[in-house]
Amino acid sequence: MNFIFLITGILLVFVVGFLVSNDRKQIKYKRILIMLAVQIILVFFMMNTSIGLNVLTKVGAFFESLMKIADAGIQFVFGGMVNEGATTFFFVALLPLVFMSVLIGILNYIKVLPFIIKYIGLILSKITGMGRLESYFAVSTAALGQPEVFLTIIKQIPLLSQQRLYTICTSAMSAVSMAMVGAYMTMLEPKYVVTAVVLNIFSALIVANIINPYDLEENEDLIQVEENERVPFFQMVGDSVMDGFKIVIVVAAMLLGFISLMELVNVIFLGVFDVSFQTVIGYIFAPIAFIMGIPWAEAVQAGGIMATKLVTNEFVAMLSFGDIVYGLSDKTVAIVSVYLVSFANFGTVGIVAGSIKSISEKQGSYVAKYSLKLLLGATLASVISGTIMGIVM
Repeated sequence: MNFIFLITGILLVFVVGFLVSNDRKQIKYKRILIMLAVQIILVFFMMNTSIGLNVLTKVGAFFESLMKIADAGIQFVFGGMVNEGATTFFFVALLPLVFMSVLIGILNYIKVLPFIIKYIGLILSKITGMGRLESYFAVSTAALGQPEVFLTIIKQIPLLSQQRLYTICTSAMSAVSMAMVGAYMTMLEPKYVVTAVVLNIFSALIVANIINPYDLEENEDLIQVEENERVPFFQMVGDSVMDGFKIVIVVAAMLLGFISLMELVNVIFLGVFDVSFQTVIGYIFAPIAFIMGIPWAEAVQAGGIMATKLVTNEFVAMLSFGDIVYGLSDKTVAIVSVYLVSFANFGTVGIVAGSIKSISEKQGSYVAKYSLKLLLGATLASVISGTIMGIVM
């Protein structure tokens, strides 16, 4: 039965992608099948073998230990502000992002992260048949996040074709940065977060091969990674601290605004229609949730969370998901959890378009023009990842 829903979920993505494809005759079926096969093998290995489960457990424990280390600084600065035994989202999930940002900055500074990204990207390009730039960018986005990742290819962005630009932007919206992973693990099971990070890399490239297929000439596939001017170590640490704190404030402000707005919309819907807004959008997304493999009895609730992520952001959706998760089956929890781990929402489209526009006015205008297709592609990538997760539950 799980494989039937695998087919329906992938078929949904293909049909929608085919309808909006830029060049249906050039769709890369072989690449798509190879990447789907790799995803299935990976998810079976990670979820159904003792080695895979042990790796997921170790990675989850590693990030949990990092969050505890980050808590030392939080307690020193803010200790006593929260009642003993109480927790707040700002202290538990957001403030550790400052430490995570510093850690990533150090790994970048000592060239460990660029080395890992380069060679994993090279291996990925051999598997997927995509360009080296696209593969490098897909991996580096999962490590660095956006908008910072665009700075690593700042000289190449103005020279990219519109097809290649669409692919890297889809990767940027489908992945999540290492800095965010720890925060997500406070709201979702760590094993699902780690699995989603891996699956999303391939899912974005699969969607790109449907919506945005193209071939590269040998001389086009050159990769030149921009290296930032080397600054003193402690200046880099200070800059990373401020960058991390900016992320915390931006996410906190967005949550404050979006959650309050959602509550206002819910109050209006309950007052006028005697039904919550999330229930309404849940019914709209319920068929998609069902096609992905979620039991119909839970499809409306799951659909509401999926739609919430699209219209607000993943943090709002994860917090809402936490309120209902204990009443759902393990399969639904797994599929929805993996679906939520990406940046595919309306707000991120603006961030991506703005980041590109700051580098190249022309390229930024292109991204803005096709922003809805970009959002559709990133959302379809999340559907693929969630569907693949469902086959092992």
